Amino acid sequence: PGGVISGPTLMALADTAAYAVILTHIGEVPLAVTTSLTIHFLRGCKPGDLYAEATLLKLGRRIATADVLMWTEGRERAAAKATVAYAIP
Repeated sequence: PGGVISGPTLMALADTAAYAVILTHIGEVPLAVTTSLTIHFLRGCKPGDLYAEATLLKLGRRIATADVLMWTEGRERAAAKATVAYAIP
C-alpha cells in the first residue's frame, strides 16, 4: 500500500543480509539469533528490485554486528540503513 516497499519487508531483508554476512565469517552456528536490529528509513523505497549490502562491523566471541544499506533506485539513493547484532552461542 502507498506505492512503497513496506518497513517490515526492509527489516526482514536487513536481518537476512546480516545473517548471511555473519555466518559467512563464522560458519553454520546453530542458535545464532538476532539480539538487536535498529533501522533508519531514509526515503520511501519505490517498488522494484531491492538490493542490500551488508558489512561486518565487529566479530566478537559472543556478539557480531553488521551494517546493512538497502536501495532500489541506486546505492547513492539509499532507502534504509540498519545495524544488526547477532548473539553467537
